[in-house]
Parts: sequence; C-alpha cells; structure tokens
Amino acid sequence: MRIKKSVGAMVATEPFWLRALLIGAAYLIIGALILVPIVYVFVQAFAEGWTGYINNLVRDKDTLHSIWLTLSVAPLAVLFNTVLGIAAAWCLTRFKFPGRTLLVTLLDVPFAISPVVVGLMFLMLFGMQGFFGPTLQQWGVKIVFAWPGLVLATTFVTLPFVARELIPLMESLGDEEEVAAVSLGANPWQLFWRITLPNIKWGLVYGMIQCNARAIGEFGAVYVISGHIAGETDTMPLRVEKLFQEYNNPGSFAVASLLTLMALGTLLGKYVLELWIARQIASHQSDVEGT
Repeated sequence: MRIKKSVGAMVATEPFWLRALLIGAAYLIIGALILVPIVYVFVQAFAEGWTGYINNLVRDKDTLHSIWLTLSVAPLAVLFNTVLGIAAAWCLTRFKFPGRTLLVTLLDVPFAISPVVVGLMFLMLFGMQGFFGPTLQQWGVKIVFAWPGLVLATTFVTLPFVARELIPLMESLGDEEEVAAVSLGANPWQLFWRITLPNIKWGLVYGMIQCNARAIGEFGAVYVISGHIAGETDTMPLRVEKLFQEYNNPGSFAVASLLTLMALGTLLGKYVLELWIARQIASHQSDVEGT
C-alpha cells in the first residue's frame, strides 16, 4: 500500500502537460498500429455487403477447407503442448538433475528461431530427400506437404507457452502439499488430479489461451512445410496470402476478418479469466481478513 501511495504521489507531481502528452502518445500509437488496421480489415471484408462476405467464406471450397484445417490443427497443437508443458514444468520444478538449466534454455528455442527456419528444418528432416524421408516413404507415412506436418510445425512453434506459464507458478507454490499427500498414501495419479492440477488450473488455462492464439495465426513454419497446396494444406493465414496474391481482396479480407475475430475472442477469454482470478483472490483475502 505504501508503494502504491508513493507512486501515486510521484505521478501527481508530474506536470499536467507531460501526463497529457504521454497518455496522448500512447493512445495515438495504439490507434495507428492496432485499431486502424483492425477496422480497415473489417471495412474491406464487408466491401461487398453482408451477403458478399458470407459468400466469400462459404461458397469457396478452398476457403472452407482452410477454416476446417485451422480449427483442427490449432486444438491438436494446444493439446500436445498442454501435455508437454505440464510434464516439462513438473520435471523442472520438482526434480534437481544435471542439465536442468540447459533444458530450461532449450524451452525458449522456438521463440528464438525464425518460423521459416523451423519449417525448413522439418522439411530437411522429413522431406523426400531428408534424413527420415526414405524410411517414412517405405512405411507409407507422409509428414511434409500433409496434415501431420502442419501439426508438427505448429506444435513446435507454440511449445514454450504452457511450460513457461506453469514453471514460475509451480515454483512459487512449492511442493509441501504434494509431499504431504504422498506421506498420506496418495499415488501419482491421485497426487496430480487432486493436488497439483487444482493448484495450477488457472495458470494452465492461461497458457493454453496464449498457445491457441499463437497457433491459429502461425504462417512462416506452416508455409514452408505445407507446400501451400490450396484445398489440402492451406490454413487460414496461408489462404489470406493466396487470395491476396490472386487479387481477390474481398475474399482475402473476409478470411482475415474471421482470423481477427478468433484472435479477439481469445483475448476476450484471457481478459475474462484475469478478472475472474482477480475477484477470486480478492474474495479469498477478504475471507482471511474476516477470520
């Protein structure tokens, strides 16, 4: 409370013109770089009216396929990263072992590597002339220029989100409750479902929301590994680019507006979750103070 009061006092002593200038600059940047482009996307999407907008999304089979592909690839990537994120966070926060610091660093590799390089990397590994390509061909398994490659690339690019959300949370929670549960005879399955998961559930949901937001908009890695085949491996971001290259601006902006709505829906879910958590914390604190 003292820190908040001191900060408020410092702000109050700043000249009015300086506060107005900084706030105005912030609103100007947000408006120019975020709001204006979003509004422009929807203006162009509805340039042919509501009927034209619906036709651009529904009448084009390749566009419909790209929507279905995005809505199937992104949830799978989120599911895989949820499992991997929980496992990584559990391993890194509950065990001490040689190479732990290196493993934490490796989790950030997808953030550091360009998505285009990621796509090229998987292309060199699983393509026809790649390291695993001939073996996969003998087994009849196709990854590059196919649906599994899209899931693989999207999962890799979005890998750190869940783990990076859970690691600091689980470190702050500690393992006292888990140790107590084990001492009372809880098995690993009971330990996870009754102790660990309830404690990390909101952090887990938050990480999944971030992961999903990144997955639905992935372009670079998917562009390389998919082959950009219309009606087969084009996701929604790739479909936007292809329609734009074909000078079909209404169709391109229609798909872009749908992607924007999905992103805004994800942000809305994130905002609602943050409000709910804040209210739960405030309610818990008031209950503690009341007792």
